[in-house]
Amino acid sequence: MVVRRYGHGGGAIAVAAALVGAAASGCSAPADAKPGGDPTATVRDAAEVLTRAGTSKATTSMEMAAGGTRVTIRGEGGYDFRRRTGRLEVVLPKDAAGAGGHRPITELLSPGALYMKNRGAGVPADKWVRVDTTTLDDGNLVTGGATDPAAAVELLRGVRQVVYVGEVDLAGVRVSHYRGVADIAVAARAASPQVRGSLAAAAKGFTKDTVPFDAYLDDEGRLRKVRHQFSFANQGRDVAVASTTLLYAFGTPVEVRLPAREDIYAGKIKV
Repeated sequence: MVVRRYGHGGGAIAVAAALVGAAASGCSAPADAKPGGDPTATVRDAAEVLTRAGTSKATTSMEMAAGGTRVTIRGEGGYDFRRRTGRLEVVLPKDAAGAGGHRPITELLSPGALYMKNRGAGVPADKWVRVDTTTLDDGNLVTGGATDPAAAVELLRGVRQVVYVGEVDLAGVRVSHYRGVADIAVAARAASPQVRGSLAAAAKGFTKDTVPFDAYLDDEGRLRKVRHQFSFANQGRDVAVASTTLLYAFGTPVEVRLPAREDIYAGKIKV
């Protein structure tokens, strides 16, 4: 189990992604650049394009590998790129015996904060857990079991090198595939104010400053898919995390209502 403790009021919050099960693309030959375009500028502009697009549905997938164990955590919901708020239902994998039993965790994403319901670990069913993402070692790039879609695209502002790979079909949409490496610290400095604090925390917390990525953009420059390869040290061992975010159905209304103060749990969370 990957467990991280973070201070929260009078106690400690353990934010964990359970490593309890096992889980199991093709691309064209690389080219230097897409005809008529600068791949670096195109990828860096993806965040601005999504802000103009407004909202979308989103699905997430986070694959973790540590100590020979691999699991996948999946999420589904919607995101508002103007308000930087979203709602995801995150499903944990089955346990080693093949049993389910994990209720989906509802996650509300907002600038600087992550709210989780059905968190378990001693939290009452009607209460939310609030985590300040600017204090997390990873800036909530991996902690919640899903990368905040805004953080995922804002990371692309830190593109250090990128190549145009080619065109592929993604769920019936023709998209351009780009592959490269992003620098977290550079992205944090260039990020929008709502995301800057979380990425700045990640820039300090990860053992490596650079993150390899594959990004897929449609003809309007909207990010349709991005996959990041994270690596960090946890309890003396390296943990590899592949985070994938899919965006579609742009313009779909997304309503996020943050919990009232009295609905937020302030007690200790069991490990």
